[in-house]
Amino acid sequence: MTTSSERIRAWTGPAILSGGFRPFFLMAGLWAALAMTLWLAMLSGLMALPTAFDPVGWHAHEFLWGYLAAVMAGFLLTAVPNWTGRLPIVGWPLAALAGLWLVGRLAVAFSAHLPLWIAALADLAFLAALALALGREIVAGRNWRNLPVLALVALMLAANAAWHGGATGVALRGGIAVAVALIALIGGRVVPSFTRNWLARQPAPGRLPVPANRADTGVMVLTVATLALWVALPDAVPTAIAALLTGLANLWRLSRWAGGRTLSEPLLWVLHLGFGFVPLGFLLLAGAALWPAGMPRTGMEHAWLAGAIGVMTLAMMSRATLGHSGRALSAGRGTVAVYLLVAGAALARIAAGFLPGQIWLLTLSGSAWVAGFGGFALLYAPLFLRPRAGARRG
Repeated sequence: MTTSSERIRAWTGPAILSGGFRPFFLMAGLWAALAMTLWLAMLSGLMALPTAFDPVGWHAHEFLWGYLAAVMAGFLLTAVPNWTGRLPIVGWPLAALAGLWLVGRLAVAFSAHLPLWIAALADLAFLAALALALGREIVAGRNWRNLPVLALVALMLAANAAWHGGATGVALRGGIAVAVALIALIGGRVVPSFTRNWLARQPAPGRLPVPANRADTGVMVLTVATLALWVALPDAVPTAIAALLTGLANLWRLSRWAGGRTLSEPLLWVLHLGFGFVPLGFLLLAGAALWPAGMPRTGMEHAWLAGAIGVMTLAMMSRATLGHSGRALSAGRGTVAVYLLVAGAALARIAAGFLPGQIWLLTLSGSAWVAGFGGFALLYAPLFLRPRAGARRG
């Protein structure tokens, strides 16, 4: 029986098409930097895109259904074959998926010159194809444990469809909710697992992360329920109370993973930092609902968007790329720099929500974001474009 590694080695075309993480992580990094550059230019009045969306709407849409969708694809197309034992998608089928993503970005950017239904179909096609590809593999591999991951991809597709249908408020909250749920689900698996594995190899392992148990499942159920409540009733008092409880519960969950013992390993502490923005967002959500005059909603939204999503996805992309390209799992100075830049961008953007008159915070945040993700794309491009270390090409 052909294995995943044998199928990857059998591909004799461009190395970038030999694994799902390669094209999608590269495109994600480049798009994160380019889209933010365009947004800053639009914000300052230097340019306008021929898009049917308003500038703020385009900015939000392209973060969730442009950048994040590419990261999800890269991660899941790499992880699902390991979960199911099925063969990975490589070569020209992978190129076709990447092409659909690119078509979506162009269709949204130039949607003012297209019939709205054409732009919508072009944008929706990528997530639909990704859901079908992942669903086929999960069902064929009878890997029912990961059906929730497929459900989250389908919900992301539904939220994008709602956006194109005009329900932008609900769609935006739905897209954010799916992303936060995915981080809570996947992060809840990998952060304690990676931390435990690393600590166990140290001369003095000391306290190890608590393995996932029913308590974690309970917090996950509470998290999903609170996110659903927020999508439906964003300003209701019950939503605020649920968000407060969920924030504290996720803080407790994070405290069990021995994050304080990972400060010497950037590939680990950045995962703990990224997950930490999840409970922060819930706590800010509770504050915004209970005290709207003093706690801006944009602070909560960007704790999740720039913080949880931005930092966690960058952490996962860098770690997965190093591992799957045959490099040592060790973060160099450049990688640490991009971590700090994106985390700084998130903190500056949250602060800008509390200080709306300080425009320099928006500029600082956007500039750090562009430098961070642009730096990631430049640093890791050779790993995406070259064969796996030690591999021979046809």
